[in-house]
Amino acid sequence: MAMIEGFRIRNFRALKDITMGRIGTDPTFSRAEPLTPLVSVIGRNGVGKSTIFDAFSFLSDCMVMDVESACNEGWRGGLEKLLSADVQNDPHATLDFVIYYREAQNERPITYEVSIGLDPKSGRACVTSEKLRQRRQRETSGRPYTFLDLNFGVGQAWAGQRSVQDDTDTRDKMEVTLDPGRLAITTLAEHIKDHPRITRFRNFIKGWYLSYFTPDAARQTPKFRPERHLNRRGENIANVVHYMATQDQDRFRNILKRIGQKIPGIGQITPYVDPVTRNVYLQFHDKGFTTPFFAPQMSDGTLKLFAYMLLLEDPEPPPFICIDEPENGLHHKLLADLAREFRFHATGRKYKPQLFITTHQPFFVDALTPAETWILEKQANGFATISRASDNATIMAMVNEGIPLGNLWYSDYMDDGMV
Repeated sequence: MAMIEGFRIRNFRALKDITMGRIGTDPTFSRAEPLTPLVSVIGRNGVGKSTIFDAFSFLSDCMVMDVESACNEGWRGGLEKLLSADVQNDPHATLDFVIYYREAQNERPITYEVSIGLDPKSGRACVTSEKLRQRRQRETSGRPYTFLDLNFGVGQAWAGQRSVQDDTDTRDKMEVTLDPGRLAITTLAEHIKDHPRITRFRNFIKGWYLSYFTPDAARQTPKFRPERHLNRRGENIANVVHYMATQDQDRFRNILKRIGQKIPGIGQITPYVDPVTRNVYLQFHDKGFTTPFFAPQMSDGTLKLFAYMLLLEDPEPPPFICIDEPENGLHHKLLADLAREFRFHATGRKYKPQLFITTHQPFFVDALTPAETWILEKQANGFATISRASDNATIMAMVNEGIPLGNLWYSDYMDDGMV
């Protein structure tokens, strides 16, 4: 499973310039520890946790639509509103992203760099610069080789399987002119099939799962149709349950067993398809009642925990899963268990998705390690800074004395200049 070892975001609202993990092409961060399979960002309300989440969502949206549309998607309000406040009036300002990742543990890392700004001709948002770089085979040092290099859609790209094996072979070098309104990795992957590395990277980002789950969406009654994967809002949860209950019964029984350990009273969850309307209903069988409850009658916390378990037990999980504040609606005693569930699924299975979580709940933080925990703070100038808990000697000294991270977070030892 692919793994993001580090990323950088610049000029994205309150994220003026933050870096997490290792960026192999940047001397400042090339020796940093890579990101862990489970990454958690903690911080107070309003510091920018959800902004990091939306930065990932923005990149994911750019894979399926043009960048102008992605800038205007939802409540983003266009490129000008996305740019950090101090550069909104600069016509040359850009949103900058760097992703440093490996397709597999033993694969050479790939660096993706993209900048999005204004097209001077059309005045619309466009891709001003885009690069993909990878170190040559058998090389462990030196500058990675650039096999995609475009400015405003014009530049070079490498094609062919041969270029994957031997980056010094120039026969597969192509001059390309593309629409700068779309990411080149999307255009090349869709229309020029002979770009294996570009296609795999595009599919990696396109496969990200960013959870916008809401209990009200899960309470909807969908029409029956087979669906294997939970969508972002959870409207199709009943169809996913029906598919799993009929096609993967052992996995579904395992989910029910683990749900029962966390939510006492839930004995069974079954889908029911109305033979007339073909609507699918979720039935929750409480051990104390003979008549089942339906999803609209269940608590937010029960629906949310059940949705997370379905997502984590997906036999073909997304490579990268983002969940913003999973603690909302859950009993505080469930939170440490939920954090451990996240870690288990990120590290203890054959197919290991990387999980990126934002939270401000001390009980969730208690189950985290310092290496998994990143502290986001807002400075006096309104911009956010981020640091890893394991890089702070004071925090590590107290953790080594047996003090849980959540206690340190609750007691203000992890922000506001206390460390």
